[in-house]
Order: sequence, then C-alpha cells, then structure tokens
Amino acid sequence: MKRARRVKDTHSRHTPRKGGIMGSATATKKVIVEFPEELLRRAEEAASELSTNRSELIRSAVEAYLKARAKAELEKELAEGYRANADLDRQIAQEFAHLDAENI
Repeated sequence: MKRARRVKDTHSRHTPRKGGIMGSATATKKVIVEFPEELLRRAEEAASELSTNRSELIRSAVEAYLKARAKAELEKELAEGYRANADLDRQIAQEFAHLDAENI
C-alpha cells in the first residue's frame, strides 16, 4: 500500500534560496517524498559535494527537469509545425528559385 504524501502549507514563511535556478525568496510548502535508500544516499553525497542542502538539490533538480521538459515540448511543437508546413515551404522555395539563379 502506497503511503500518502503530507503537505504542510507555509505560505506565510519566505525562505531565501542560495542561488538555485529560481534564485529568489518565495513561499514554500513542505512535502514528504519517499526515496529508495541508494538514491537518497547519492542525493546526500551530491548535496555535500555541491555545498548545498538536500532540499535545495532536490528543488534545483525538479526545476531543471521541468525546464528541460518544457523545452522538449516546444521542440516537438516546432517540429510538428515544420512538418505541417513542409509542402507550402517547398512550393514557396520553388516559386523563388529563379531569383537565386539570378544572383549567381
């Protein structure tokens, strides 16, 4: 049986961040997240090497993941747009091909 996550509302408290991706003071909420022991050990090790705390490391990792996910979604949408307009783009290129030949 999976354990439910508890969330503690701390909107009234502002916690300054030490140069993470967000970098500014924002309202925070506490969450309980379950980690496999090995992953937790590696996270603590990385936090120590980076001279930060575990919470900041996890926040930064989630922010980086969400940023990469948004970038991947944008790239996917752009690729779909290029494919959807490929025939029109080829037609326009053919219509103006004679201008390219004049500049040679």
